Amino acid sequence: MLLRKYILLCVLLGIVLLVGLTSRHPPSSRPAKQVPSLTIDKQPVTFAMHTFDPSARPADMPALAAWEEAECDSNFVSDANLKARTEILDPTHAVVAVAAVKVTLQLTINIWVPEGATEHVIEHEQGHRQIAEHYYETADKVAEQIATADIKFEINKSLQQMGADITAEYSKKLNPDLAQNRYDDITDHSRNEVSATEAVAQVLGDVQ
Repeated sequence: MLLRKYILLCVLLGIVLLVGLTSRHPPSSRPAKQVPSLTIDKQPVTFAMHTFDPSARPADMPALAAWEEAECDSNFVSDANLKARTEILDPTHAVVAVAAVKVTLQLTINIWVPEGATEHVIEHEQGHRQIAEHYYETADKVAEQIATADIKFEINKSLQQMGADITAEYSKKLNPDLAQNRYDDITDHSRNEVSATEAVAQVLGDVQ
C-alpha cells in the first residue's frame, strides 16, 4: 500500500515585505525586523477500523489495487494560520510583517478490511499503520526545522513561492513511501508468511 494522501504543510513564515512606489527609503525610518513566533500544534492520531463487503464497497472507501485485499489509508493533514502587522510609514511606503504563525498537524488513519479477513491480513494493515505513526512522531520537528530555515533564507521570496517550497520540502523530508513500499516487498502484500511485527521492525531498522 502506498501512502496516498498528503494534504501537506503550506506555512508562510517570517516574511517582511516592503511595499513602495519607489525602492528608496531612509534606513533610519524603517522599523526593526522581528522574527515571527512559531507554534506547532501536533494533534493526537485519529484511528478507525472498518470492515466492508467486497461485493458492495462503501463509497468513502479508497479504491483497491488489483493485488490488494485490504487498505490502510494514512492522511497527513496540516493547516497554517498567520497573524500579521501592517504599518504605514509614509504615503508611498508600508511594512507588512508576519507576527505569528500557528501550524496544526494531524494524522488520520483508516484501515479497511473485508468481512472475514484473516488475522494475517489485519496484522499486515496494522503494520502500515505503525509505519505511518512512526513518521508522525517527528512531523512537528520536521515542520519546525523547515519553517525556521525558511525564515532565514527565503525572506525575499514571494508569499506563494515560499509556501510551495515549504510544502515540497516537508513532503520530501517526511516521506514514508519508501518504507511503506519496502514493507510490502518484505511481506508480499500479506501473501507470504512473514509476520507484520518482524517486517515493521526490519523496515524501521533499515530506514534509521
